[in-house]
Amino acid sequence: MSDVEQHAPAPASPEARPETDNLPQRPPVAPRRPAERTHHGHTFVDDYEWLRAKDDPEVVAHLEAENAWTQAQLEHLAPLRQRVFDEIKARTLETDLSVPTRQGAYWYYTRTVEGKQYPIHARVPAAGVGEGVAAWTPPEIEPLRVPDGEQVLLDQNVEAEGHDFFSLGSFAVTPTDGRRLAYAVDTTGDERYTLRIRDLDTGQDLPDEVENTFPGAVITPDGEHVFYPTVDDAWRPYRIWRHRVGTPASQDVVVFEEPDERFWVGVGLSRSQRFLQIELGSKTTSEAWILEADDPTGAFRPVWTRREGVEYSVEHVVLPDAEGGGRDALLILHNDGAQNFELVVTDVPARPGGGPAGDDGPAAPLDPAAATVVVPHDPETRLESVDAFARHVALGYRRDAVPRVGLVSLADVAPRSPWTVREIAFDEPLYTAALDANPVFDQPVLRLQYTSFVTPATVYDVDLATGERLLRKRQPVLGGYDPADYVQRREWAVAEDGTQVPISLVWRRDAVTLDEAGTRAEPAPLLLYGYGAYEISIDPYFTVPRLSLLDRGVVFAVAHVRGGGEMGRRWYDDGKLSRKKNTFTDFVACAKHLVETGWTSPERMVADGGSAGGLLMGAVTNLAPELFAGVLAGVPFVDPLTSILDPSLPLTVVEWDEWGNPLEDPEVYAYMRSYSPYENVPDDASHYPRILAVTSFHDTRVLYVEPAKWVARLRAAGAPALLKIEMAAGHGGVSGRYARWEEIAFEHAWILDVLGLADVR
Repeated sequence: MSDVEQHAPAPASPEARPETDNLPQRPPVAPRRPAERTHHGHTFVDDYEWLRAKDDPEVVAHLEAENAWTQAQLEHLAPLRQRVFDEIKARTLETDLSVPTRQGAYWYYTRTVEGKQYPIHARVPAAGVGEGVAAWTPPEIEPLRVPDGEQVLLDQNVEAEGHDFFSLGSFAVTPTDGRRLAYAVDTTGDERYTLRIRDLDTGQDLPDEVENTFPGAVITPDGEHVFYPTVDDAWRPYRIWRHRVGTPASQDVVVFEEPDERFWVGVGLSRSQRFLQIELGSKTTSEAWILEADDPTGAFRPVWTRREGVEYSVEHVVLPDAEGGGRDALLILHNDGAQNFELVVTDVPARPGGGPAGDDGPAAPLDPAAATVVVPHDPETRLESVDAFARHVALGYRRDAVPRVGLVSLADVAPRSPWTVREIAFDEPLYTAALDANPVFDQPVLRLQYTSFVTPATVYDVDLATGERLLRKRQPVLGGYDPADYVQRREWAVAEDGTQVPISLVWRRDAVTLDEAGTRAEPAPLLLYGYGAYEISIDPYFTVPRLSLLDRGVVFAVAHVRGGGEMGRRWYDDGKLSRKKNTFTDFVACAKHLVETGWTSPERMVADGGSAGGLLMGAVTNLAPELFAGVLAGVPFVDPLTSILDPSLPLTVVEWDEWGNPLEDPEVYAYMRSYSPYENVPDDASHYPRILAVTSFHDTRVLYVEPAKWVARLRAAGAPALLKIEMAAGHGGVSGRYARWEEIAFEHAWILDVLGLADVR
């Protein structure tokens, strides 16, 4: 059977499922086994902490009983789940490929094939394609035909054979000759990756194999060395290693180790291929070290000395000089005295001894005061990224809660003068514009990704010489999708303290009736999503699965609450540490606004959030259960105080900059205790909305025990709570696109059922 004829197994039909009589008739009841936790004179009695014993057969049996009960309670939705899955599948061009990206002598791309769970990474030669922009015009490749000269670099489907879970971490090809591939895979979901090296001339893996690495390996331009991170016992990437290709892992050398448990460490290669870069950061402080890539066994040296509260990132640039040549410099994006960040240019720190590699003497960090400001701080514009090319610099920034991209022509910059940024403009009021794959320093085009709530993912190449925007591809949506059938809009809620909180909405035009004043004729079913942590912004984006909700009349809304980064660094600062409750009250304010303005009603609204957004879900359920008909919490961080009190758990010490340190500070302890969803479930929660918690057994970020304890306590208090736990998955859920669609169909069917739309086709 050919690739295009194969089909992934669909969810089982109702007839193929277990008989209803064999399903449990009563929910599992977790025994109460009180365990005391005492800090700062306060004792909390935890009845369900025993569920943390992951290897205990009784714990596993309880989790399996939770799954069985959830299946029993939602068995009636099996036909709807099948329909939603079929809709996602029917709208998706299953055999497709990404827009090819040029690097060196090849065009690189990924292919998906109907019936296969995972993408295939491949390339074709780029010989004889002309010069300038013509040389960077991607070849037209038919999805259903394997192109002449194609070389498969890595077929994830082959690598995933025999495994219930598969995740690709590192994937790095030698940038000069493309002869070697460094890649890393995880087959359990615990995010411990095995690193391997593939000889792309032969297609065979070399004997090199390194266990327990972290994603983010980089291979040197000559292909002779691989630098990779590893984690400590708390799952913190803290070491960078150097591996020489062709030698055993036992000979690998630690080139950097960060002892401060607040900091994560990563490694990369500058686009110019001149420098290897180690970047490390906590939630509030960062530092960068560099090393010439042609001297991989040399010593890394710091750029700026680490200063508490100062974050910065580094990008190598070649600036034009008076003689018509160029000089090496560094662009540094930083927040020292600039809350929304500013961009400066500075020298490259000297090698040890001030001369060639190998000279003795310490490497002195640069003086930040000597840097020249080229893009000043703007309280209304949050600078987020900088990417340098041979003749241009691209900036990523956000203004008015919209992410944007601007360009600076290096030919037009003057010494010690602010730069002029030319924004790449788009017509839609809500959109997301961001840089895509741009691996080559002297490429004449800039690859952009563009999307909105109604516009499918779109790839443009911008001609850097003329500014012309060249459409390369728009995500195909099968079945006659027309963006004009859908509407997106921005509204503003007023928070408890008077702050205006943006809400984004999207709906099917013919499903919501508006009068001339924009008033709804009647409340609509609505799904309100929120996250609100780590300065992560939930920007406008298109997704095929959402159409199954919109086409049934559901309005999708995003509450851009504080704690995220939509409105700049201040927005983040106002939703963390001692101001964390703003995140929760903002979400409640958004829900109330949507009710008061007639968009929806409490019996027609479901709240949705995952991970830190799952904490948000738990908190708002305790704060305002009367506002929602249902709450969907994915991998929810609902027992935060227990976790943040234990430094041995993954991420805890790193998280103290986000939440505070309740282990040492009684005020932090009391504040976190006041909003912890698990600890604030009332004795009687029978009035709570329907709750579905979804988690994974092997999650290393939010341990399964948090939602397991939460659901046990909710159920004991009379709340209608269900738990679905994937026994072979990690923080991101199941792997494989068909398995992921099944998971989405499960959640969407539950949402539609809560909203009274289970019978709407």
